[in-house]
Amino acid sequence: MSWLFLALLSAFSLSTADALSKRVLRSTDGGGAGSTDDFVIVWVREGYALPFLVLALVFIPVPRLDGTFWLTLVVLLPLEIIALVLYVKAIRLSPLSLSIPFMAFSPVFIIFIAFFVLGEWPDRSGAAGILLITLGAYFLNVSASRYGLLGPIKAIFKEPGSVLMIAVAFIYSITSTLGKVAVQHSSPVFFGFLYPLVLTVPLTFLVIFKGQLKGVVSRPSAFLPIGLSTAVMIMSHFVAISLVDVAYMISVKRTSLIFSVLYGKFLFNEEKIKERLLGSALMMAGVVTIVFF
Repeated sequence: MSWLFLALLSAFSLSTADALSKRVLRSTDGGGAGSTDDFVIVWVREGYALPFLVLALVFIPVPRLDGTFWLTLVVLLPLEIIALVLYVKAIRLSPLSLSIPFMAFSPVFIIFIAFFVLGEWPDRSGAAGILLITLGAYFLNVSASRYGLLGPIKAIFKEPGSVLMIAVAFIYSITSTLGKVAVQHSSPVFFGFLYPLVLTVPLTFLVIFKGQLKGVVSRPSAFLPIGLSTAVMIMSHFVAISLVDVAYMISVKRTSLIFSVLYGKFLFNEEKIKERLLGSALMMAGVVTIVFF
């Protein structure tokens, strides 16, 4: 099976999981349970994917797992949980077309972390990628330029989902580095399938603490498609990585930005889609420039 098809499938499945999550969250808004529903959806995205992933995990060879692998996993888990909670909250609070595209800032943060920690200056492709992503973020709210040149920038910080997703992108810039360490001390496919299984354990304690354990089984017909989409995303992601260089795969997977904007239009009737498509396309081009060139 073509890695390109798998990468596109991973991107589409990720956007589908986001859209389905938002639809469930929106249906419960106004009921006084918005914050707890966030935690339920966080669990659903991982927990409902488990039956599909565990079945596949049976056929994956188990590599030798050393102390570095387990230590990295321990550090990863709390960061991942924080990122997931903020991610779901961003989806609930703001339009998909004004929240998901800001995930493109993750490679920008990686560049800046490398600069401050290692003293590495970005090369031309890195600088060009940063410029494209910043320009894309501007164009997401370009209609606000009628309030002045800085109008689109100010609009970003007035949209809570955009701010939260920028925070998620920063956390993921850290977890992606830690994830590479975990993969180096296991295998890409094994880690990809094991990680959601391990992550679900602390998430289960979290929903119990929030008093929402019943919530995770309250709407199986709505939750199962979210889990299935997440499972397809994970499986296609790591199988694609096993077939081609990571840079190629990640570049194609960033088409999820475009899919999310389209979902925003056709599923939630979000406005100003043309400018948001343009902004997302520029941000995706920036990611490709950083990762690929």
